[in-house]
Amino acid sequence: MASDGNKKQFWKRNTAKVPGNIQHVYGAQHPPFDPLLHANLMKAGNRPPSTSTPGKPKKATTFQEFESITSDAWDVADDDDELLAMAAQNLNIEVVMETANKVIENHSKLQEQRQQQMDKITEPDEKDGEEVQEEEEEEPEEEREEAAETSTDLRFTSDFLPHSDHRLVKSHSEAPVASPKEVGGEYVGLHRQQSLPHRPVIPLVARMADQNTSGTPAMTEREASRLDKFKQVLAGPNTDLEELRKLSWSGIPRHVRPITWKLLSGYLPANAERRESTLQRKRQEYFGFIEQYYDSRNDEHHQDTYRQIHIDIPRMSPESLVLQPKVTEIFERILFIWAIRHPASGYVQGINDLVTPFFVVYVFEYIEEEVENFNVSSLQEEVLRNIEADSFWCMSKLLDGIQDNYTFAQPGIQRKVKALEELVSRIDETVHRHMQQYEVEYLQFAFRWMNNLLMRELPLRCTIRLWDTYQAEPEGFSHFHLYVCAAFLVRWQKEILEEKDFQGLMILLQNLPTMHWGNEEVSVLLAEAYRLKFAFADAPNHYKR
Repeated sequence: MASDGNKKQFWKRNTAKVPGNIQHVYGAQHPPFDPLLHANLMKAGNRPPSTSTPGKPKKATTFQEFESITSDAWDVADDDDELLAMAAQNLNIEVVMETANKVIENHSKLQEQRQQQMDKITEPDEKDGEEVQEEEEEEPEEEREEAAETSTDLRFTSDFLPHSDHRLVKSHSEAPVASPKEVGGEYVGLHRQQSLPHRPVIPLVARMADQNTSGTPAMTEREASRLDKFKQVLAGPNTDLEELRKLSWSGIPRHVRPITWKLLSGYLPANAERRESTLQRKRQEYFGFIEQYYDSRNDEHHQDTYRQIHIDIPRMSPESLVLQPKVTEIFERILFIWAIRHPASGYVQGINDLVTPFFVVYVFEYIEEEVENFNVSSLQEEVLRNIEADSFWCMSKLLDGIQDNYTFAQPGIQRKVKALEELVSRIDETVHRHMQQYEVEYLQFAFRWMNNLLMRELPLRCTIRLWDTYQAEPEGFSHFHLYVCAAFLVRWQKEILEEKDFQGLMILLQNLPTMHWGNEEVSVLLAEAYRLKFAFADAPNHYKR
């Protein structure tokens, strides 16, 4: 049995890289990163010990130290006052001011109605907000009061504000706590479902502005005009695919998204007269595969593949959809048939996620309500068969372009992660050197970005919007995705540079706070990715050192 000294030496950090991972953090089964609760870790990690050498960053040198500073990571105690004080101290004043101005313009009436109810509840917390405000220089009295109110109300606003550097700044990124709600006339305080070790339920529709993804609020004049343009292009006897791609790059209206995805993926021909016969033939062909191969799922050669598929499907999201028995059965058939027909790669974890966007979009062709609240088994059997076959063929078309991501050793992902590292080193050297300083390897977080096409990092509504552009962009899934990942990483520059140790960086990068993202954020991300592609795609040596 090893001595105590040897045990302690085992956990010491040295120059050699020790393989392993951080328990309760890695993977998509855990909740998104909650910067509010992580503040304790930041403070503990940034406090230099009395014996440390000045000028050197603080690092956790032993497992015991790391354990001690993370022991309260999942606490669910009723210490709301302490948490609110922590939030107030860490607020960015400039962002608070901008948020406050926007809140005044858009929500003044709502605030007046709630003000009397909120006064009694937020009185202790307003003191904390006032302490932060007193440190600033003189400001307009109206702005100070509204900023304090914003910091103590601790709610997300549904409006995202343009910042001076053309980024969309939202209250979520600066003061990430959930909104107060009134249930049965009683105020529900700080909502901390993200602090629990369970995957939170992410709604497909978080805001009315995201109507193109799901839900059916009234369209604006601009959205109605865009829908008319799509219908005009699609109504012709031979669809102009180039024109359809141009329209689709900025997002596809929900009503025409199913037919547009089928056309842009190459599943349906541009000629309108041939579409119905093509659909019938491809659907019959798919169910011919079912009859031929699906009974072999329990054979010795295929049972391991089927077992892994059966294990992975319940881990997908949204859980309210994939855990419906009918949906699980459909996904099992789609994935098993694809694996049997592609022996070079077979089934690999991550492929299962790629079915969901197609399935959800093609379900929207037959329903009006939100899919996460819809009982899929209530659809007619023929409709379900059509959705299943269409999802299979469109997923197959997607995977045909990125199959080297899933062959032995996944060489496609290895190359893309390396290219991502080189690209980030050129476009944001500060972020790149910061991660090098704390020995964060790109493969440790970006492998999942490439393997799942960012589906584990974004809400499903954002993935569907992202795929609108991927379908419209030449080699969108195989090539343009690299630039989206680079723009996505640099988007979190401020949060990345605030982390001062390996553990903090990994927690952040594997749980980025995107739960309340919508079309606006994705559109800005895509615009930045296009800018990077325009600068580097035709001159790859520009981002190689």
